[in-house]
Amino acid sequence: MPTDLSGQLGSAVDSFLSSAVVQLVLYSVVLYLFIVWLAAAFWAFRDMHDRTENPVMPYVAAALILLPTPFFFVLGVIVYRVIRPGERLGEVYERNLAEEALLAEVEAVRTCRGCDRRVGEEWIICPWCRTRLNRVCPNCERLVGLDWTLCAWCGKDFERPVVAAQPSAEGAQVASIPDAAGQTRPARPAGGTIANRKPAVGG
Repeated sequence: MPTDLSGQLGSAVDSFLSSAVVQLVLYSVVLYLFIVWLAAAFWAFRDMHDRTENPVMPYVAAALILLPTPFFFVLGVIVYRVIRPGERLGEVYERNLAEEALLAEVEAVRTCRGCDRRVGEEWIICPWCRTRLNRVCPNCERLVGLDWTLCAWCGKDFERPVVAAQPSAEGAQVASIPDAAGQTRPARPAGGTIANRKPAVGG
């Protein structure tokens, strides 16, 4: 009796599986799993390509999905989700840009080198520690940096020495002129003075 029952059950299963409708459903399920398997491998390839600059890692990610076969590829997807990088390259690039912008904004805020407090761009002296911040150009009276070698507004050269005029015997300031022997002598003002003029000869 049990042998007849198992035989009837087996024949019923065989007849069910041999049905055209059941065969179509089974083939459709297998084809669907095959398509999802390949799609998951392609997704892993593209996703890893967006997350790393290593040209080999996208192929490794795709192989991780393909090796478990269409029936166990879900395990490969789970493993890939665990080991993949957390950020995409675009997200890393945007984060770096945000950090650089924040750093540039912080550096743009001028601080006193003596007390590290925030100071104004047009301040000459720090009001807290009396550290000199800027200086005034003696020519155009505009603010210039302490490390500037010339004024950016009028072109005043701060490193060029000023030539001092030598006073003459009469009190007039004249420049020194080298003579033929290489020694300097004061230049006589044009026309001379009345005391230096010689009288005309012959009346």
